[in-house]
Amino acid sequence: MTRPSIERLTVGQEMEPIAIIDDFAPDPDRLRDYAAGADFFPDDLYYPGVKAALPPDYFSAVQTAIASAMVDVFGMTKGADVVRASYSIVTTPRDQLTIEQRLPHVDSLEPGRMAIVHYLSQNDHDGTAFYRHRSTGFETLDQERSAAYFASLNDELRCHGSPPPAYICGDTPLFEMTGKVDGKFNRAVIYRGRVLHSGAISAGSRLSASPREGRLTIASFLTAE
Repeated sequence: MTRPSIERLTVGQEMEPIAIIDDFAPDPDRLRDYAAGADFFPDDLYYPGVKAALPPDYFSAVQTAIASAMVDVFGMTKGADVVRASYSIVTTPRDQLTIEQRLPHVDSLEPGRMAIVHYLSQNDHDGTAFYRHRSTGFETLDQERSAAYFASLNDELRCHGSPPPAYICGDTPLFEMTGKVDGKFNRAVIYRGRVLHSGAISAGSRLSASPREGRLTIASFLTAE
């Protein structure tokens, strides 16, 4: 069994750390098999796809790798608690995306919130990209920044119209990509929930709902100190 390897990436002018862990789970094929028999449903207004419940022992198998990344990359030494986690597959056609789904987003404004994306597709290498909002210069949001950010963004959308019906994947007139992590089978990326980011869904992606053929990931949200 190959041990997980952890790489530290720094993105943007705000120098946000990102953890990339290859060989994240000890048995990723079992996770794919479990997903193939799971029931997927839309259950999130913001996520452009479907989700399903995880095997109950998922975190026991990956907790050592997560703990190492939290300490070595983020300097968090007091442990982490899972807020929510699920299998996820991007399925929404481009012409059905909401405006919010065509833009980068943050997962939380609260300090200590962390996100993990565990890539489990063997055929789809779409990853995760990180962004800077050009007009404010913000790459992360918190309670203090959020009002100015959303006021600026809403003004831009009123003046220039909605973004095109597509997943954001690269620079746009409103946002500059500061970094990207490619999807790779059994790779996980960990980042702070405050970072502006989006799934890097390429224009040619099939958006299959099949766990065997689609962009299968496990998305987890944690609190850590």
